[in-house]
Amino acid sequence: MQVTETLNEGLKRGYAITVSAAELDAKVNEKLAEAQPDVEMKGFRKGKVPMALLKKQFGQRLLGEAMQETIDGAMADHFESSGDRPAMQPEVKMTNEDWKEGDDIAVDMSYEALPEIPEVDMAKLKLERLVVKADDAAVDETLNSLAENAQDFKARKKGSKAKDGDQVVMNFVGKVDGEAFEGGSAEDYPLVLGSNSFIPGFEEQLVGVKAGEEKAVTVSFPEDYQAENLAGKEAVFDCTIKEVKEPVAAEINDDLATKYGAEDLAGLKTQIATQLEGEYAGAARAVMKRALLDQLDTAVSFELPPSLVEAEAKQIAHQLWHEENPDVEGHDHPEIEATKEHTELAERRVRLGLLLADVGQKAEVEVTDAEMSQAVMAQARQYPGQERQFFEFVQQNPQMQQQLRAPLFEDKVVDHIVENATVKDKEISKDDLQKAVEALEEE
Repeated sequence: MQVTETLNEGLKRGYAITVSAAELDAKVNEKLAEAQPDVEMKGFRKGKVPMALLKKQFGQRLLGEAMQETIDGAMADHFESSGDRPAMQPEVKMTNEDWKEGDDIAVDMSYEALPEIPEVDMAKLKLERLVVKADDAAVDETLNSLAENAQDFKARKKGSKAKDGDQVVMNFVGKVDGEAFEGGSAEDYPLVLGSNSFIPGFEEQLVGVKAGEEKAVTVSFPEDYQAENLAGKEAVFDCTIKEVKEPVAAEINDDLATKYGAEDLAGLKTQIATQLEGEYAGAARAVMKRALLDQLDTAVSFELPPSLVEAEAKQIAHQLWHEENPDVEGHDHPEIEATKEHTELAERRVRLGLLLADVGQKAEVEVTDAEMSQAVMAQARQYPGQERQFFEFVQQNPQMQQQLRAPLFEDKVVDHIVENATVKDKEISKDDLQKAVEALEEE
């Protein structure tokens, strides 16, 4: 086999690979020898079929396999010896199109090599970690929200009409064709109007009722109602209104705290403060990560593979076009041309992607199976009732696995860089943090 360099310009590489007919023939014979012990053919004992006969019977088919394996082997040997890593799948084509059995094989291979990434002096990176403390006002705001969610109800003034959101306490008897049906009656039943817990149309008819009033509510059961004897049928519910209550927020005390799993109000406040500061820390990390990426973008300089930049620019242009044209769900649309702005953004993404990958590789950063499982579980929750199918889809789809693994790897590399950078804490207010986050979204 002969490999001759034909192009070495920047990151572009080209090679002419020649595989002799003798090498191919030897490969075919090797494959036949491996298979011979298991071959059965009429007139011969198992494993005793002559090689000449085997070659006549199977040689043509094995020749194609031998050609592919030989070329793949030549490529693998080249990348191992040269140390090159192709930016994208190498382009391989046969140059002697009039090839016939017995001829040498001539193949051209071309690719763009990934560049050598210069070392980053992480200690010279200067970062600011924004720190926000959960003040009393923020804790009280959350407490008030929790109290509203844990609302209770108190009786309205006598003669008050029920409003949407009120609780109506009532007795009712449901009838179909004048006959009461099983499960259609209750006493002292508390129903919150607007909760959509009853048959569609039921609660709306109780808006405006008063305590002591009797009201006949007529509704139709849905066609797909779970009780087949009621599905699609009209029913009349005779309701006797006993009380009309308005919602009131729960009192902020130890009882409220126990509803949310805390021992007392002081413990609940501590939980809230911890949760808020965790949320602030997440937002502050996003701000610091952007600042870090901005510094890394200019920290080192190296040539970018044009094919990667072009592919990324096209993807950016395509994604932004769909964001601007949300009504177009498929890809049956004119080709989207990448602009200068798309290309500049693509260059940044490719540069940072290669740099972070290099840093992560040298630091031996890995995404563990446990971390991947957590990521898959988090995604699966978006498909309630179909979690198992989603897990199976991910297991069978390497591209989806990579999509889930990539952001985990990037975040771990960012954490590694931050640990080795010069980081200074700066305490700010919640409002200032919000402004910093909004500034990220505007860029």
